[in-house]
Amino acid sequence: LETKLEELDRVDAHPRRPRSAYFGELIQMDASEHIWFDDIQCFLHVAIDDATGKIVGAYFDEQETLKGYYQVLYQILTNHGIPYRFLTDRRTVFEYKLKNASSDEEDTFTQFSYACHQLGIEIDTTSIPEAKGRVERLNGTLQSRIPVEFDFQGIKSIEQANRQLPQYIKKFNEQFGLHIHDSKTVFEKQPSKKDINLTLAVLSNRKIDTGHCIKFFNKHYIPTTGAGLHTYYPARTPALVIESLNGELYVNINDTVYGLEEVKDRHEFSKDFDVIKEPKPKRKTIPSMHHPWRIGTFAAYIQEQKHR
Repeated sequence: LETKLEELDRVDAHPRRPRSAYFGELIQMDASEHIWFDDIQCFLHVAIDDATGKIVGAYFDEQETLKGYYQVLYQILTNHGIPYRFLTDRRTVFEYKLKNASSDEEDTFTQFSYACHQLGIEIDTTSIPEAKGRVERLNGTLQSRIPVEFDFQGIKSIEQANRQLPQYIKKFNEQFGLHIHDSKTVFEKQPSKKDINLTLAVLSNRKIDTGHCIKFFNKHYIPTTGAGLHTYYPARTPALVIESLNGELYVNINDTVYGLEEVKDRHEFSKDFDVIKEPKPKRKTIPSMHHPWRIGTFAAYIQEQKHR
């Protein structure tokens, strides 16, 4: 209640907060549930620049998800660069954690904020709609315009809608966005697509089982080197599974990164009786170790989160 009153006081003190002075200084993000096309109710994740009113990212998904916001952030990074700050909704995915969640990947706020932390992006959250009026008004505008536009174009699926969104955003920005001189931008240099793919990852703590494998989403994987050779660690060895934005899987064990190869016919090995036969190795490109994937760094960041 005290937190709510403090936020209301801040909103009342600044009922009409002026626009940001620089492009990329403040990006407001939100997701809007609506029947967007063909009687399909889904969520449009959207981000708008506070200074120009331009849409800088948008993505449809069935629910309000970490994947949706990662896709929006990917668009921002590839098209513009690294922004200074995000303003988001406290009641949504950014501070959502299941009660008694058994794994860190369910804590979507930590995953998203950890990625932003590596990029140097600040995150502010609020439960007051008036505090992020730009994106709230944008949601209303898009709800009245997109269904008509998409119905005219015969769009009937989320996949079709996401393919059409870039063209619609370009048209919308040309019509309604304010133009700011190039020198009035605080966007940092765009990272490479490879770095973006590895930074916007979901990190999950796991342990090696008695079959030298890691269980991840009901499948078993064995660590492999870049040369395609299997690596065997003792049972209960801590591991950090990394699922990159494009779905590739890696694992950090003792601060060494390996690839993960799915094991179809898994059985538990006996070190005294079983002979481990190496399959024919398949080479795999393994990214080099970097700061965000260190187990200690991720564990320390988790402990710093107030909502935990």
